Amino acid sequence: MNLDLITSTFIIGVLAASLRLATPILLAALGEMFVERAGILNLGIEGTMLIGALSGFLGAYWTGNLWAGVLAGMLAGILFGLLMGFMSITVKANQVVAGLGITILGGGLSTLLFRLAFGLRTTPPTLDIFPTLPIPLLSRIPWIGPILFEHNVLVYLALALVPVASLVLYRTHFGLKVRAVGESPDAADTRGIRVELIRYLCLMIGGAMAGIGGSYLVLGSLGLFWTQMTAGRGFIAVAVVVFSKWDPARALLGAWVFGLASAVQISLQTLSVPIPSEILLMLPYIITVIVLVGVSRRAEFPGAFAVPYYRGGKE
Repeated sequence: MNLDLITSTFIIGVLAASLRLATPILLAALGEMFVERAGILNLGIEGTMLIGALSGFLGAYWTGNLWAGVLAGMLAGILFGLLMGFMSITVKANQVVAGLGITILGGGLSTLLFRLAFGLRTTPPTLDIFPTLPIPLLSRIPWIGPILFEHNVLVYLALALVPVASLVLYRTHFGLKVRAVGESPDAADTRGIRVELIRYLCLMIGGAMAGIGGSYLVLGSLGLFWTQMTAGRGFIAVAVVVFSKWDPARALLGAWVFGLASAVQISLQTLSVPIPSEILLMLPYIITVIVLVGVSRRAEFPGAFAVPYYRGGKE
């Protein structure tokens, strides 16, 4: 291990990379926060992110416009959110089973559609990603500038959505309805709040955010699509929501833990650390699970969490 390579530039690079690696998880977690606040458990985020990644790639590849790719990923995510809503709200299927089914569907469908579009290739098609946009003046601040203010537009979007999500959840009439539906749908219903509509809207928000998170992997990071590229990030996003206790600012911290662990893992490989690569690849997930489990043991779930709502108490 070459310790001489660990300089201030190296540390800044790791911290900046951690923020980029945290972005798709943060986007998905912010959307899932609305879903769970409304009383729905959506374990289909992984599949939604995969279909969002594929849709983002196809949208950008066929139109030549990266924002068209983001829009395509968002729309695909909304469709998967509606599918989850149909199964968990309309049909009232078990939410765990429905979510896992959507994850399986997203994985299989994204692989099938990609092969139908491009066939079997030895070299996958690629496209340009969003360029880095240093923020004037702020990017020149020592240490802080390169870490926080030298990223692409999707990273800035994810960071900006943290206060927006907090404002909507805790300072708007819509956010009040969402929390009321999640805590006591019966009481919300008696006050004229349309429980099913609110839950559908939240699933659409969650699906859109997961779709953008998936498209970020393609359009903001790698420039290509491959099967199962989300690598468990959807499930990590669910864990981040619980860790955050449904608070957007804490969700940023939880997502950053995974991003930092991933950045450290990559950096350790470049330093030729005498540790098997398989263990290093496991490191982000091990650290994330330990941290999230340790701090979320006292999490208090919404009162009607994962419970189907039957109007009038009829089942």
